Amino acid sequence: MKYDPRDLQHGYTNRILTIDLGDESIEATELEPRVRDYFLGGRGLGLYLLHQATKATTKATDPENPLILANGPLGGIPQFPGTAKAMAVSLSPLTGVPGVSNFGGYFGAFLKYAGFDALQVTGKSDREVLIVINGFTHEVTIEEVPQLDEAFDVERMIDERYTGAGYDRRSIAFMSTGMGADHTTFGCINSHYFDVTKPNPSGKGIYRTKQAGRTGIGSVMSDKGILAIVALATYPQGDNPYGAEDWERAKEAGKRLHKVVKEVDPTQLRMSRKGSAGLITFMNKDEYQSLPVNNFQGGSDPRAPQICGKYYEEHLFEHRGMDGCFPGCNLQCTKGGWVTLVSGSHVGDRVWVDGPEYETAAGFGSNLGIWSAEFILEANWHCDNYGIDTISTATIMAFLMECRQRGYLTPEDLDGLDLVWGNEAASFEFIHRLARGTGELVQVAGKGMLPLAEYVAQLYQKKSGTDPRPELNLFAMQTKGLPFSFYRTHRSLSMQGSYAAASDIGAHHAAAWLIKSDLLGAFPTFEDKAWALISYPRVRLGNDNLGLCKLPWVDVFNPESANKPDTDVHINPASQEIYADFFNAMLGTDMTWQEIFLQTDRDINLQRIMNVMRYGRDTSGFDWIPDRAIGPTDDALYESEAPYNDGEVARILNLTTEELALLSTTRKRKELMAFRKQELRKLIEVYYAERGWNAAGVPFLDTLHELGLWDFLTIQAQGSIMALQE
Repeated sequence: MKYDPRDLQHGYTNRILTIDLGDESIEATELEPRVRDYFLGGRGLGLYLLHQATKATTKATDPENPLILANGPLGGIPQFPGTAKAMAVSLSPLTGVPGVSNFGGYFGAFLKYAGFDALQVTGKSDREVLIVINGFTHEVTIEEVPQLDEAFDVERMIDERYTGAGYDRRSIAFMSTGMGADHTTFGCINSHYFDVTKPNPSGKGIYRTKQAGRTGIGSVMSDKGILAIVALATYPQGDNPYGAEDWERAKEAGKRLHKVVKEVDPTQLRMSRKGSAGLITFMNKDEYQSLPVNNFQGGSDPRAPQICGKYYEEHLFEHRGMDGCFPGCNLQCTKGGWVTLVSGSHVGDRVWVDGPEYETAAGFGSNLGIWSAEFILEANWHCDNYGIDTISTATIMAFLMECRQRGYLTPEDLDGLDLVWGNEAASFEFIHRLARGTGELVQVAGKGMLPLAEYVAQLYQKKSGTDPRPELNLFAMQTKGLPFSFYRTHRSLSMQGSYAAASDIGAHHAAAWLIKSDLLGAFPTFEDKAWALISYPRVRLGNDNLGLCKLPWVDVFNPESANKPDTDVHINPASQEIYADFFNAMLGTDMTWQEIFLQTDRDINLQRIMNVMRYGRDTSGFDWIPDRAIGPTDDALYESEAPYNDGEVARILNLTTEELALLSTTRKRKELMAFRKQELRKLIEVYYAERGWNAAGVPFLDTLHELGLWDFLTIQAQGSIMALQE
């Protein structure tokens, strides 16, 4: 399909690219102004397109389930730090409800430069295909390509194909996945881009990758027969290349945030040296106990320095060159390094690894009882190459290790794998088998945590005659079917609420990452915690709508925020004002940052509606977390943190030290768990009320009308919501 080039207006192309792989039809459709102005872009726009394309009965594997890649109006503007983000949206094969995952790199920007605010792909191909969006020739094509099983083989093929055709590597961005997405429901999508500054063994320049890792959207891409999606483009030129209402003001906002990052990051988290892996040190502190160890059984370990950001900084990260995932971002937190592989079919190869981020470092490190940074780097590389989510993979592996620890699985059940805490060789072998779908148990593991827990339960019950489901459910770390990201939430009620209810995709931290602020005392009262569940997702998910990275906001504390009266300083209000200046300058509005992010309530409610359409009257039942995320699930775990836990029980029951000593560990543990569950239920109830939802977690009609969302809903959605209003 040929299409006309188009100048950007207020950061938008005002056009959507739709492709049906069933008949290979391609169409460029106009983005309706009312839809654009209401949902803004990125996550919100993607959810709207998904809602319009699916029904309550649509499954992730149905041809009509779209794969959507969407940018936002502030994305792809290098004059402001952190504008790399775009969104992948689809029904999740893991959860059945909308899956959303943000990703960095150049693809979102290049899609915009090539002429589109979003790409929507439906149907399935009966052959392996490459989708090419060429912003130079203004043409979209679907091309047949050979089957390739590994993402980095796809990377080499695309590089040869387009450099051979005369394209500069800096003009090539693409999305890929690998064979692991074929054999799991938690496939990820790699976002590839060329970094001309990073040294390689023969000179300079390497391809780098960021991931749309969560909710299995890579498995949707693979199921559709898409090997890769390529965007060829160059940066817009001219006096006002992105169509800002006030380009000088937009650039000035970028300079202000650039200055804050430059002056503050070297003295605070040092993201430009440690990346997000530096967070391990904070979570590992004795007083926080929030770094998951051995499937969230523990919260800190003296070996954590072996996998912390400082270790990577000093021993493994390559600091030469630039480490931003998009030009103009001086936070430079996209760290990486070289490692020589010791497992798999590439043994002996020295490869570049982008990462690890905190989640991957904690998941393959502390949560598996493995304290090797080199192991984590290699596991990271294999997952990227195979196209599987590191978080889901590591959480599922930890569950199996605990099943082995507690006698629910034997080595024979694991096809000879000695999958125990700290076993690096067995862990590597599991990853390779998972990607290839080798072995019955591994194949079930590829379906996700819930099918795996059921399989283990049946296996054990058949051998022992005892039903282990109640015990397994305590430590099968998932919500709504999505395996947990790596924060141990025993000491953060607000983060428990985030995993349970504020994150509608399941147990992920993106919507409401409240744990650090909560541990630092930002939300001292119950009411504060409840309000944080409302206010922080507005900003975090609002950034996803606009095309912005959260890290220059959340991980670089602007000193001027401390002087802002009558506000939550932890939300970094001085930097929020800079973001508002950027937004207003680009879109021609005059809004406070609070007003800008209040708009996020629209897509938060839309996502909740799509969950309600799937869950019905059981919606609130899915807003919960396993006991392991709430507190100690057995007496030994209680005793491992006895001083803190005893202090909590004494406070809850108003007991003296002498009275407390008369209680058994079991009694104390049960009292503690009952209280924490009661507090979490109460928090969720308050969250529902603050959102304008009923006790079942269903939005009231008045809420939807006040938001103006009702008229954007399908007839089926309106009927579903009306039927659940009691």
